Amino acid sequence: MPEPASSEHCAHVMLKVVPQVMQAIRAEVRRQRGQDLSVLQLRALAFLHGRPGAPLTALAEHVGLTLPSMSSQVSGLVARDLIDRAVSPEDRRYVTLRLTPKGRAVFQSAFRQAEQQLAQRLEALSPEARGAIVEAMMYLSSVFGPESALLSTTTETSSTHAP
Repeated sequence: MPEPASSEHCAHVMLKVVPQVMQAIRAEVRRQRGQDLSVLQLRALAFLHGRPGAPLTALAEHVGLTLPSMSSQVSGLVARDLIDRAVSPEDRRYVTLRLTPKGRAVFQSAFRQAEQQLAQRLEALSPEARGAIVEAMMYLSSVFGPESALLSTTTETSSTHAP
């Protein structure tokens, strides 16, 4: 059993390792997304997969774009029938966004393929090490807030699709 770590040491290790993991995840997602979908567009689909009916402002904030830039990206996704855009029934000043069935299928396909590639890389670890990673991810999730769109799809994808 590992020795207890200080919060400072834990933060130090996280700052070194998390970017490496995210780089690997991004690389796998990029490989699976196909040439017709940008990483930004895939991030938008992932966000909406976990938050159907989210307003344009929340999506723009999540991906780091201005409202006009995000609106332009969304228009392209609407034109490709990946996202539905509607005026919020509660407040007509807000636009809400949802994945279309086609958008959901595109996102889930890219996600599943990336998940399979990452699983192959993790196969090199022992079952105990993989269990420790899962446990660590659950701790991090409890500290850093609600599950992200991608993390929430892991449970859904894993439980609804056999390998």
